[in-house]
Amino acid sequence: MISAKPFNPQAVHMSAKNILCIEDNPTNMLLISRVVEAEGHHLIHATDGDTAYAELSSQIPDLILLDVNLPGINGLDIARDIRDKMKYEDVPIIAVTANVLVGDRERCIEAGCNDYLPKPLDIRQLRSLMRDFL
Repeated sequence: MISAKPFNPQAVHMSAKNILCIEDNPTNMLLISRVVEAEGHHLIHATDGDTAYAELSSQIPDLILLDVNLPGINGLDIARDIRDKMKYEDVPIIAVTANVLVGDRERCIEAGCNDYLPKPLDIRQLRSLMRDFL
């Protein structure tokens, strides 16, 4: 007798996605990688703008987690480039930043980010935003 696996409606929508994380802090990167992998997704890691641009030239991720304070090019400039020059208007970008002063969230949104996640990271909020955008 052949038995079928029970239907899981969530499995239809839970295929692994590619998430580009542009983050130079190893501790934050480790935390983000654990959350991404626990959700069943594939993490692509870039520590600076040059590495991020190289990754973006070879593939289009399903989601970008972008640190604002990076060595070299600023994360907000990367967001603008992604939106203006690279034409990835459908790829959601979440700014992940320690910049939490009045107006910082608005600057991220104006640069092309879809949402804003302050540091220190709240794992539940990160997981929730990932699910919302994926």
